[in-house]
Amino acid sequence: MLKYLIQKEFKQIARNSFIPKILIALPLMAILVFPWAANQEITHIQVAVVDKDHSTYSRRLTEKIAASTYFRLTVWTDTYENALSNVEAGKVDIILEFPSDFEKQLLTQNRAKVYIASNAVNTMKGGIGSGYMTSIIRDFADEIRTETLPVTYSHPSLSILNSQLFNPYGDYKIFMIPALLVMLLTIICGFLPALSIVSEKETGTIEQINVTPVKKTTFILSKLIPNWILGFIILTMYMLLAWLVYGLIPAGNLIAIYFIALIYIFVVSGLGLVLSNYSSTVQQAMFMMFFFMIIMILLSGLFTPIASMPDWAQTVTLFNPLRYFVEAMRMIYLKGSHIMDLGKQLLALSLFALFFCGWAVMSYRKTN
Repeated sequence: MLKYLIQKEFKQIARNSFIPKILIALPLMAILVFPWAANQEITHIQVAVVDKDHSTYSRRLTEKIAASTYFRLTVWTDTYENALSNVEAGKVDIILEFPSDFEKQLLTQNRAKVYIASNAVNTMKGGIGSGYMTSIIRDFADEIRTETLPVTYSHPSLSILNSQLFNPYGDYKIFMIPALLVMLLTIICGFLPALSIVSEKETGTIEQINVTPVKKTTFILSKLIPNWILGFIILTMYMLLAWLVYGLIPAGNLIAIYFIALIYIFVVSGLGLVLSNYSSTVQQAMFMMFFFMIIMILLSGLFTPIASMPDWAQTVTLFNPLRYFVEAMRMIYLKGSHIMDLGKQLLALSLFALFFCGWAVMSYRKTN
């Protein structure tokens, strides 16, 4: 009986003129467009330089900042008011101001002040941009200190070498690709089951199922297994595209990825079936799924680190299955973690899968 119900599900998907196109288009969009659009690297920061000193050192520091790939000098003026008007017009993000005695203080007192004012409308861009500029100024100060010290003077120094583990080039796309896979599986394997039962309610075919001796567990499994198979196909397609487009290959075992993806697909499919059992129309099911999806994605650590969230939000994320799958995918994809390293994630996802699938069976009511 289960075999024929699964065949029915695949035939319904194939007959639908919209779903097969989405199953192909969404992975292509997720791998070709989303990693570029979901990039949180801050570049092309517009800078206005207020140079009241017009000295050699102020010019050197300005050229050093302009040579960085993060900044773009757009305004060079003598007055702070002119620079501020460009900030208000949206043409400038950061103002760098040199006082009139910048070089004099640097040579006579071995120290000088520069002023950095950032546009905090975009807090992330202003804060990170100010941090980048502060780092460049400190590097410039070290160069000046080395130049002005006597040749015979020997002083201890420390050399700092940065090494970025698991993503040596700091490419944000590499960080986002495993997480976007989670979002893709959530959308496809969550929405399809949510719409499956509701669409049968609207068309009236659910009544034909209800008058048959099909058990509730068999019926729910017939809805879950096709989504599990489709999820594996989408997962394989996505990883192939990630390899072909970005050259990104999982550092860990593929078996670990498929194993934890299997559990997660049952989690989101079970959630979709629960929502469909309590919905009477497709529109109602879609709105409910959107509501839960948005909250789960925002609290999953996909775009913002969970450690940066307030304490109450971090507590809420403990009840979010996306959090554990995002962590697991990044650990396997980037760190090369094994199944034994994913004990917490596997346990949490297994409990979620049992809870939602059991709820889906219990909430489905057969009426003759």
